[in-house]
Amino acid sequence: MTITHAAIYTLNLERLKDFYCRWFGGEAGPAYENPEKGFSSRFVRFGQGAALELMHRTHLKESVRGEFTAGYAHLAFSAESEEAVENLTKKMRAGGVPVVSGPRHTGDGCFESCVLDPDGNRVEITAEPKVQEK
Repeated sequence: MTITHAAIYTLNLERLKDFYCRWFGGEAGPAYENPEKGFSSRFVRFGQGAALELMHRTHLKESVRGEFTAGYAHLAFSAESEEAVENLTKKMRAGGVPVVSGPRHTGDGCFESCVLDPDGNRVEITAEPKVQEK
């Protein structure tokens, strides 16, 4: 089995779509609207990998969550290299995106930074550990 998509409710569908398309190279599909249910959504696809379904409902409640609460913790996007993580993080910071941590090496050997999307969801930008040749 593979993960096909993850879904995120948002108060501003277009703003969140623009963020993931601009910074992570996503391609947005057509908008879906169901006026009877007050529901709209768009899929944002990332190459051959999993997609994000961004969803909105009228009367959607603001989410109240803390840093260490049960449930969704973060999304992670894999960059080509440590340099790519550094460059994208630098561009995002200059573009006004909140950077929560990094870029840094983690205890498990990855290189990553963590940013917040416009809704405050954590998004990691990672580079896999370099494999040491023997």
